[in-house]
Amino acid sequence: MTDNSPVRNTDATLVQLRAWLSDKDFAEETRLPAERVLCDELGVTRGDLRKALAVLEKEGVIWRHVGKGTFIGARPLDNMLSLAQIESETNPAEVMRARLLIEPILAREAARNATRQDMADIETLMHQARAAGTWRQYEALDTALHRAIARAGSNSLMLAIFDTLNTVRRSVVWGRLRTVPDRPPHDHHSFAEHEAIVAAIKTRDLDAAANAMLQHLQTVAFKLDPFAAR
Repeated sequence: MTDNSPVRNTDATLVQLRAWLSDKDFAEETRLPAERVLCDELGVTRGDLRKALAVLEKEGVIWRHVGKGTFIGARPLDNMLSLAQIESETNPAEVMRARLLIEPILAREAARNATRQDMADIETLMHQARAAGTWRQYEALDTALHRAIARAGSNSLMLAIFDTLNTVRRSVVWGRLRTVPDRPPHDHHSFAEHEAIVAAIKTRDLDAAANAMLQHLQTVAFKLDPFAAR
């Protein structure tokens, strides 16, 4: 008995579309035929074709521009989502997950590449954060400390990624009101965690730096949402 379920039909269309693209071997930025033409060429429904195209777009094989068509290759930079679009589509949990993935790598690179001046800046910010008189001051210094660590990696592209992530984070941040106490307590978890990160960077211990950053962000995630952090 033949299984004509929607999932099977979509899978078959995806296989056909992959094979067709492989056979054509289009150059980057080539515009594909219109959907109705592709449907006739492959013998599939428009609904199944669109689902298959969506899979390939997620994989970066093609990109689509409303009103212009479907093109071979990854989406060009000038067609990337704007920060405003990203902010409207993401959420705090996604932002935290992105930090957990990216910032340990940045700490590792800082341990590899930090200069004496980088270390001086990092240590100064760490001490200033501990001495902050208000939560607002602390959070500004905490952000500056994390950016100094990212900058110490000496990779301008990674720093740009950090800055983008941080801009989005500040827009969708959880907006917690801090009233009691009005400043971080003397035993605030981030103080010791920052010290562990900075110590590992200073001794050029790449694994320890990455692990210390990961543990720090996991604690932050848990404080924000104990369930999402699991």
